[in-house]
Amino acid sequence: MEGLRDVEYLPEPSDRRIVSAVDPTVIGFQNEWRSEIMGWAPYEVEPVVRPRRKAVTVPGVVVFALLVSASLLMWQNQWLVVDLPLPESEWAFEDTSIRSLQEEGLTGAGVRVCMVDTGVDATHDAFSSSQIDFRDLVGTSRTPVDYGAVAHGTLMAGLLLSTSHQSGAAPNVSFGMVAALSDNGAGENTGSDADVADAIRWCQFEFEADIISLSLGGNEGAGRSEGGSSAATRQATDAGIYVIAAAGNDGQDDDGDVASPGSVALSISVGAETRTGSLWANSSMGSLLDRGGEQRQSPHLKPEVTAPGERIISTGENNLWYSSSGTSDATVFVAGALALILEDQPWLKPQPGGNASCLIQVKQALMDSMRVDGVSQHDARGGYGSLDANAWHQETRTISAC
Repeated sequence: MEGLRDVEYLPEPSDRRIVSAVDPTVIGFQNEWRSEIMGWAPYEVEPVVRPRRKAVTVPGVVVFALLVSASLLMWQNQWLVVDLPLPESEWAFEDTSIRSLQEEGLTGAGVRVCMVDTGVDATHDAFSSSQIDFRDLVGTSRTPVDYGAVAHGTLMAGLLLSTSHQSGAAPNVSFGMVAALSDNGAGENTGSDADVADAIRWCQFEFEADIISLSLGGNEGAGRSEGGSSAATRQATDAGIYVIAAAGNDGQDDDGDVASPGSVALSISVGAETRTGSLWANSSMGSLLDRGGEQRQSPHLKPEVTAPGERIISTGENNLWYSSSGTSDATVFVAGALALILEDQPWLKPQPGGNASCLIQVKQALMDSMRVDGVSQHDARGGYGSLDANAWHQETRTISAC
């Protein structure tokens, strides 16, 4: 077979299983003549051309070995790993003009913000410079822990406090977190109304909060009696403490009013919107009547404002960044914007033994900051409009005394 290694073959036109060995140098040459001589005419020869195999050489083997070795070395040192950029929601901070206030040097310093949620995973790198006062009403932990499904409280805290990858709305606030909700085993964060009420009171009396952020809500059920969390919210707002609460996520199966305790008159109930500025489909509707059947009046119609709440990136468990949607996220943007405003105008913060006079004027300023053609209009789901932190800030500067 050694002698046939370099030959080519001419198959018979009538039966290509029969071939003749030929000199490869004449393949494709005088095909008609060969057909005549071999008796195949008028059929013309169609030679079978075999690809030439390149000889394996020692230099070729060496180069291949070097390439394999280099690839292994790069893999072991992760030189071949491409770090994809982490997702972020910078658009939300820009669209709400929170970044504009931060460019003026505002960071929330000197303002006390308390959250009631599932707790917080303080080991995330984004909280490396944060001091967190923690109160546990779910378990008995003395150090911050998150009991929630997909670390809900950690997500909310990151929107306010983060100092890495995506800077939070007010990273220098004095921050308190109360764990009052937990995963019920079905991927839902739940808690008793009594625990939420106790958490709000802790924020008011123990932590001495200027702002209480509640990315939570519930239905108080039938009847006119007020639930514990709403009563605690009313007590806080009557003392001038700003309570920012989620409007709720039941827009597709709406019960007709925002969630409690955001339904309390002096609280600020927050709906959610998408990146395009349209209303998020699940954002809850507000009623013209309060729980007692009384007509709500501006600037306290529910919800009061909307903010980004769809596919928002924030801190998650295991030092990762997660995405979430809902009026919970929108609530933190409003709380963060207010923290920047109170830093700039500390006389608007609640005072010991004070009342709600400043709070009401700040809510009026919020409504006025969203006027269209000089007129304030309210929508049952969209409130008075979209959060514009810079415009809100400018309106609060017109408050002379309270």
